[in-house]
Amino acid sequence: TYTGTGSAGATVGHGLGVTPDVIIIKNRTDGSSSFWAVYHSAAFNSASDPNILYLNEDDAQSDDTNVLGTSVTIDSSKFSLGDYNGSNGNGDNMVAYCFSEVAGYSKFGSYRGNGNANGTFVFTGFRPAWIMIKCSSSTFNWIIYDSKREPFNLIDKYLMANSANAEAGSSTDNPIDFLSNGFKLRYTNTSTNQNGATYIYLAFAESPFKNARAR
Repeated sequence: TYTGTGSAGATVGHGLGVTPDVIIIKNRTDGSSSFWAVYHSAAFNSASDPNILYLNEDDAQSDDTNVLGTSVTIDSSKFSLGDYNGSNGNGDNMVAYCFSEVAGYSKFGSYRGNGNANGTFVFTGFRPAWIMIKCSSSTFNWIIYDSKREPFNLIDKYLMANSANAEAGSSTDNPIDFLSNGFKLRYTNTSTNQNGATYIYLAFAESPFKNARAR
């Protein structure tokens, strides 16, 4: 947590000791007028074009330089801020959730959809317990799967981080397989598997050990 200054160029220490792969920032003082800004390393383009997404919106990534600044710095000790009220509101209470990959425990990356029921396989190095997927190149929802609501493949029940809707999904609506070393898309739904589209994901392990058993 930190207190915003309202001035671009400020930095915040994150304490991870390694460079974060994902940063999610929210203004705790303001309400819905301040969005949940998301930095994801797989969507990052350059210091002047950071490609920010918003957890409460379905929009594609955009170079919103006012979130992390016009010359973004993200390293093993700190990250920079712009003058966006949602990430650096003057005098406001802020929170930043920072994640870095831990082998066998968490993975943050991207994949390209193929628009085929025999969909893309994504290697994580572990059996996932929880996955969130977002198309970074187009306007689609943030899709959340987990192994607790559905302990067996196919996993087709999903929630949407940007929506208050109840869970949705079926065998012909965004199903995926959770595998011993990653996950595989199993349908052509554009939210997770549009041909040629780019998707980012956050994944956490079922059993955070070096060797995980298959399902």
